[in-house]
Amino acid sequence: MSLRESLDPDSSMWHWIAVDLHFYRVKHGLSCAQLGRVLNCARQTVSNIEAGRPGYRLDDEQAAALDRLWDLNGHFQRLLRYARAGHDPDWFKHHVGYEERARVIRQYSGMVVPGLLQTEAYARAWLRCGIGAIDVEAALAVRLGRQKILTAQHPPLLRFLLDEALLIRPLGGVDVMRGQLVHLLQAAELDNVSIRVVPLSAGGHLGLEGPFILTTVEEGDVAYLEACAGGRLAVDRAEVRGFAIRYEQIGDLALPVGASRDLIVDAVECMK
Repeated sequence: MSLRESLDPDSSMWHWIAVDLHFYRVKHGLSCAQLGRVLNCARQTVSNIEAGRPGYRLDDEQAAALDRLWDLNGHFQRLLRYARAGHDPDWFKHHVGYEERARVIRQYSGMVVPGLLQTEAYARAWLRCGIGAIDVEAALAVRLGRQKILTAQHPPLLRFLLDEALLIRPLGGVDVMRGQLVHLLQAAELDNVSIRVVPLSAGGHLGLEGPFILTTVEEGDVAYLEACAGGRLAVDRAEVRGFAIRYEQIGDLALPVGASRDLIVDAVECMK
């Protein structure tokens, strides 16, 4: 299935824009190159917008040009305005879709162990107290199922920055937390996994504003910003670049891999 065929305009305003752009272009018999001249962009850019690729979206001038070209009474300008302002309830679903075909995943987490690294007991405890899942066991099965990418035949590179605070918080109780910390040590032994810890001694840093995930797929980078009662998927190249810089700045404060492992080992000892 091509990227364009996977678009769902009923669940995403951005997908709706991509689908409508392709529909009107084909309806009026224009090639991507011809429409590119109207939008002042390359043929491939038109194709990328129609496919919904990360970082490729209409801007205000392009939306206005389309409405003039096809006499659409502000259709694309209106869609663009609502897409920017609206909350997409399927943002996490889209994030998981990118995660499944990721080449690199970089994640910062400050309060809770990342879902891809959670044990079953820790995940169950978090789902019960953290997000109020109605069906905890169903949500647990989905979360644990996502972890298959860690040991897939061609797994992505996984780079985690963890704040020391989450290592010393006994979520689920001492026994559950000790098992979780041991699991972190085991995961760090995988060739494709790197875990580094930002020590409490680092003081204030940008990560305190909230957790986020940077995912690299074939067509570009996206960022998922985790938040209370949901999150937000960012695909705008400038915004994603900003989070990539933020990740590097947080990483500058993190301990090396070996020292991070030692800190996790110390945390295990404290849970006995």
